[in-house]
Amino acid sequence: MSSDKKDYESICAEFGVTDFRWMLKNLNKMKKEREEEQAEFVSSLSNLKHIRVNSDNTASFELDMDLIEPSTSMYLYKDGVMVPYTKELGDSMKHSLKLVGKRYIFSVRDLMPDDAGLYQLDVGDVNVFTTDFKIPTVDFLVKIQEVKATEREDAVFECVLSNPFSKILWFGKNLPLEQGEKYDIQVSEDKLIHKLVVKDCLIVDKGIYSVCAGIKSCNAWLVVEADKDAQKGKKTARKTTRAGGSGMDLQKVAQEQQTKLAKEREERKEQIKATSTAPPPPPESPAAPLAPPPPESPAAPLAPPPPPGAGPTEVEPEATREPQPGAASEAAAAEQQPVVEVATAEPGITGKLSDVYVLRGHPAELTVELNSGAGVTMTKDGTRHKLRIQSCKDDDSGVYGFVSGDQSTQGKVAVGGAPEFDPDDLHKFSKPVIIRVGQNAAFKMPFPPQGNLVARWFRDGTEIKDGGGVKTAREPNHSRLLLRDCLRTDSGEITIQLKNPFGAVEATSQLIVLDRPGPPDGPVETVETTSSVIEIKWNPPKDDGGSAVTNYIIERQQAGQALWTKLGDVSADKTSFRDRNVTHGKKYKYRIYGENPEGLSDSLQTTDSITAGIMILSGPPGAPAVVGASKTCIDLTWSPPENDRGVPIIGYHLEKRKKDTDLWIALNPLNEPIEDVKCAVREVTEGAEYEFRVSAVNESGAGDPSPPSSMVCAKNPNMRPCFKDPEDFIVVRAGNSARVKVCYEGEPPPQITWFKDDEPVSAWINVINSEGLAQLVIPSSKRSDSAVYTIKAKNSMGEASLAIEVRVTDEPKAPGPVELEQTVYGRVVVSWAPSLDQELDDRLYYVVSQRDSATRTWKNVADRLFTNTYTVNNILPGVQYHFRIFAKNDVGLSDPAQSPTWGVNSNRVPIPSKGLKPSGVSFERPPSILVPLKVHAPPKGYQLYMTCAVRGCPTPSVSWYLNDVCINFDNNYYITNSFGVCSMYILRVRSKDSGVCKVVAVNSFGQAQCSTELAVRD
Repeated sequence: MSSDKKDYESICAEFGVTDFRWMLKNLNKMKKEREEEQAEFVSSLSNLKHIRVNSDNTASFELDMDLIEPSTSMYLYKDGVMVPYTKELGDSMKHSLKLVGKRYIFSVRDLMPDDAGLYQLDVGDVNVFTTDFKIPTVDFLVKIQEVKATEREDAVFECVLSNPFSKILWFGKNLPLEQGEKYDIQVSEDKLIHKLVVKDCLIVDKGIYSVCAGIKSCNAWLVVEADKDAQKGKKTARKTTRAGGSGMDLQKVAQEQQTKLAKEREERKEQIKATSTAPPPPPESPAAPLAPPPPESPAAPLAPPPPPGAGPTEVEPEATREPQPGAASEAAAAEQQPVVEVATAEPGITGKLSDVYVLRGHPAELTVELNSGAGVTMTKDGTRHKLRIQSCKDDDSGVYGFVSGDQSTQGKVAVGGAPEFDPDDLHKFSKPVIIRVGQNAAFKMPFPPQGNLVARWFRDGTEIKDGGGVKTAREPNHSRLLLRDCLRTDSGEITIQLKNPFGAVEATSQLIVLDRPGPPDGPVETVETTSSVIEIKWNPPKDDGGSAVTNYIIERQQAGQALWTKLGDVSADKTSFRDRNVTHGKKYKYRIYGENPEGLSDSLQTTDSITAGIMILSGPPGAPAVVGASKTCIDLTWSPPENDRGVPIIGYHLEKRKKDTDLWIALNPLNEPIEDVKCAVREVTEGAEYEFRVSAVNESGAGDPSPPSSMVCAKNPNMRPCFKDPEDFIVVRAGNSARVKVCYEGEPPPQITWFKDDEPVSAWINVINSEGLAQLVIPSSKRSDSAVYTIKAKNSMGEASLAIEVRVTDEPKAPGPVELEQTVYGRVVVSWAPSLDQELDDRLYYVVSQRDSATRTWKNVADRLFTNTYTVNNILPGVQYHFRIFAKNDVGLSDPAQSPTWGVNSNRVPIPSKGLKPSGVSFERPPSILVPLKVHAPPKGYQLYMTCAVRGCPTPSVSWYLNDVCINFDNNYYITNSFGVCSMYILRVRSKDSGVCKVVAVNSFGQAQCSTELAVRD
């Protein structure tokens, strides 16, 4: 059903089908049934290509297939017998599968005549494809030869076959070639001579060309040389000459082969004719005519065949088979077919002949038993007739018959040899295979190819089957065993058995899987224990992991501790250890590891702790007394035990028990004892009641516990409210939020109230109270928020109050004009107009700086001045002086007020103006915006740079506002003013930065402002 439609006619002719309509009708019905069965496993099936021979001596068939379940199993059969194939081992197996996308390619390598047959591919239990692989008996009498051709010349490859073949496969560079414009494939009338013509050769055509006939192939090079006579840049004309050929008279070779084939056909016809004219055999004996027996021995029946797996049959010779005198024609016939005929009277046959398999050079016996009958002369052993062959040879193989009247029986004698191994291969196989755990072990045993040969693998006498991590492969000349991811338990004797009807042979190897040794054999025995020494003993591990144990490693853990300490190691011949570093009364656990070159074993550990010497525990301490209690901590103290029993106390072990429970919970580990006789227990729950007990700890461990303490509740004691670390003065820059934090204590928790200048605070002021902390938050504070804020805490035990002054201010404005006046020689009185903020801020003061022409540096000569004048001393003649006046408050300095220059020309006599009044030029002007702000719409997270230009005299003070909130002192904005160019930089804009941005410039003559929209995009 998998055949191409073009092959239907030849298939019908081969099997004698003449009713094509009936055949097509049934074929369509069967195809429909198969498609329904395939639909269970296969969703689509297409591009089926039947098996064909490739140029690399392989054969393959292909198909495109989509499996419903990719894990569905696929099976390959040849002539109804399942064939193993693999994807893992690749070319190392006879049959392999290659998957490219959804294309499945099944290949057969190292083709031999036995590979011919019907191949079937099943998915699950449903057949999806069948292809017939026929290998004709053909060989090359003349193989193709290397061809050297010039460009634009034709190249010819020629070969002669041993048998007529209508079509052979040609390949060029491993690609199949077909008849066409480029290639001409020619076949002679007798179908023995085949030619390939490569037309109009070019440089790109050079390479290896091959031809396949059946499973035979040959190849040769095509060398294309450049045309030296061709003109550069011009295409030369195609040549009419041909290069190549075999250099032999192919017609003569083909004619001789035809004559030889014709002669062989005539000989076969004569043999058939001679066979047809020979006397017919008895009705019940379909075998060929049998030779007459010798006079003294009517027949020599063969012994029955050995049971499966038994050795070759050996029988002592009784009579040697010899040619019979006077029977030359029968002897001649016996030489062509080794059949012996025995004729006698007509008794009945009770014991028939059986097939016998016998080794070369050994005797064989065929036995037949007759019942008593008239005219029968029994010799030898009564009714038993025997034929014995003294030393069997290959020529003795055949069918032997015994005829008694109209009854007959037959038996086959097969002469052969038992399987054998090559001594070198056997020696190589016998060497142990040593691997580590997790590695793969591979065994391979070559042997001569034989028919009816069965190879089986065994491990420790148990046959190994495919499955899991086991893979076996059988090839004509060798068998392989692969064990994946081996474990230690896979170690053992690996045996391969070759078996045929003549006997069996075995070869043995060892698989050694190296691993860490098993744990030392226990239990651990205590040999000696004193106050200074503990000696332990153990047994070697039962499994050394395949390599000898080199040493043992001993570790120790002190009771109550989590740390294991390595004590040392001992050699493999010692299985005991003395621990001399022990403390009297302490308990210890030990664990022992075995070590070999593969690593450490699992440990063997002592089941119970081993005490060094005799355990002496301390007496009970005094009952714990409660010193103080709160909701988070309970303070305890206790007295040492009255009797320490002669062993020093190293600390105490404290436990607690919650009311209404029986469980005592340790508050400290035994290996971390409390060194003092007091402890603050913080592992408590507010409102819960506890009692405590304590044990004294010495080198032997914890002693008897003390009597429990009295019940105590984890809660704070009642107390009057009070404030912790209060602040009474806070300064906040105007525009920023003001946050006042006050920590307090009190039990029960007090009620918190805030006042502003003895009045309740406004609703827009946020009050946040939490346990132990009260906060007052003023968002976007103004100068009017400056006041004295009072917090009051009140509970049943009393009340407490705290006054906090909050000052909301900003950088002060600069003082007014500065005047200089000399009242006394060497002294100058500096006076200035007060700052506009002087009346608003009672903490504002002034700073005076001076610079002279000698030093040319500014230095402060007065600080914290609360007046508007200052007398400067040590004024020298001939030196110029300049002064600056700053206003300063809790926020910072104002801009300076500059004084006129003093000195040198300050005493110059004024020049009369002759009645003309000098006219002064003033540069003072109010602020103005030269370059306004622009609209910006940056994406969220991007940077923003916004600028404008401002002019004014004196230099105006510039403030930035976002949604009417001053942002000059907000760290999220970087603001600069460089000679009137005002800039604002935001590193990463946020959604809340959207709004109206405004710049306000103010000096003593007025103010100017500009604004723009800032829209932040998501």
